[in-house]
Amino acid sequence: MAEAKRAFITGVTGQDGSYMAQQLLEKGYEVHGLVRRSSSFNRGRIDHLHHDEHIPGQNLHLHYGDVTDAARMHQLVTELRPHEVYNLAAQSHVRVSFDEPLYTAEATGVSTLNILEAIRSVDTSIRFYQASTSEMFGASPPPQNEDTPFYPRSPYGAAKVYSYWITKNYREAYDMFAVNGQLFNHESPRRGETFVTRKITLAVANIVKGNQTELWMGNLDSIRDWGYAPEYTDGMWRMLQADEPDDFVLATGSAYTIKDFLELSFAHAGLDWHDYVKFDPKFLRPTEVDELIGDASKAKNKLGWEAKVLPPELAKIMVDADIARLDGAKEGQF
Repeated sequence: MAEAKRAFITGVTGQDGSYMAQQLLEKGYEVHGLVRRSSSFNRGRIDHLHHDEHIPGQNLHLHYGDVTDAARMHQLVTELRPHEVYNLAAQSHVRVSFDEPLYTAEATGVSTLNILEAIRSVDTSIRFYQASTSEMFGASPPPQNEDTPFYPRSPYGAAKVYSYWITKNYREAYDMFAVNGQLFNHESPRRGETFVTRKITLAVANIVKGNQTELWMGNLDSIRDWGYAPEYTDGMWRMLQADEPDDFVLATGSAYTIKDFLELSFAHAGLDWHDYVKFDPKFLRPTEVDELIGDASKAKNKLGWEAKVLPPELAKIMVDADIARLDGAKEGQF
């Protein structure tokens, strides 16, 4: 019997990490996830993987550590000898990166070097996925694809540019299978509550339940390309199964404003967003990214990947999930 593939996922407790772990377990992988020690419980997105009878949860193993700790990354790569590494950990909130630029540089930028260097020194046959982002394109006009120049407009975007180039450098310098997934915004019921789409759908659910009467927002005119996170983690996996390492944009190619997402989410619950949304300048960024619309033609042609869920359906999925949560549904059902 062939040995099960081993995968190591940083950021396993996050949105993407939890879907990635679930999909790999369903494929028969032995999955190892990196978690940071915390005095509060932060594993809600993956707890169900230990209890779902349809998922071999005994193949999920968690390890304490932090991607900013180079020695710990080297130790784990040495001990685990994974076949695939998915680097999904980061300080990933764009607005917060303006308040915490140094930490963002370390956790989102230099941490990638820590993992690449561990792989280089232990086993260069390990395949490495780097979670890049559409925020790297920043002010470059859409549609953005793999050839679009980077013009980041936040410390987060700048840190991700470093991660992108160091990943590409290690691929070319050491003949490593290291790829960048340049993913545009991807959302789900597991999205963090401070991210704009989830902030909106959670507010809708609370308004429906009578727990909330208003929603404070910043810029409503930014245009984004929103997709469904489980489809994007499937795209990550496809990148590491390719014959040759390469970089890929994943996106829907659709354009919706934050105002559009408000309309879709509130309308699904039979509400008019104008009755509840108020403006607060504290949610504005010092520099804004006005328009991100991705061109994923390369991923479709070379990986057979294509986004299916667009914002109208995505908003309904997220609103329904947040209402169900307030009714007592468990996290693993979404």
